[in-house]
Amino acid sequence: MKREDKAVVINELAQKLKDASHFYLTDISSLNAEDTSNLRRKCFEKDIELLVVKNTLLRKAMEQSERDYSEMFEVLKGATSIMFTDAANVPGKLIKELRRKSDKPVVKAAYVEETVYIGDNMLDTLATIKSKNELIADVISLLQSPAKNVVSALQSGGQTITGVLKTLSEK
Repeated sequence: MKREDKAVVINELAQKLKDASHFYLTDISSLNAEDTSNLRRKCFEKDIELLVVKNTLLRKAMEQSERDYSEMFEVLKGATSIMFTDAANVPGKLIKELRRKSDKPVVKAAYVEETVYIGDNMLDTLATIKSKNELIADVISLLQSPAKNVVSALQSGGQTITGVLKTLSEK
């Protein structure tokens, strides 16, 4: 690869890193063609962009970035693929699903909401992280709960009073 081509790839990766709020570094090297194709298909279905990158180019792109990715440099060994996503937990859930059948893909590191997670042992944590929309839904649900209780109490009380008045009028 020519130096100019490498510079283009580094700049493209740096831009993707800048635009992405979540990405996972994984190892998919020992997957066979069928499993790799299956992984790519599932990534496409879940709006995950999967790229296989050279470690040196990725490191240079990370160094160019405004964010500090220095904690991730130690995992840039061997084959590395990167999963870009808009939802923090979707790649984690996908990897857990695929790991039921085989021991790959392996999570090397993840960058989620300005936090770096290192190692495959963080997979359960990554899969259970709630997305921004899920957190907003939880807050709305919590805020609606007391109001629903009040409305329900008022409605049941109204029916009870109506029943008592009806009984008294019949007597």
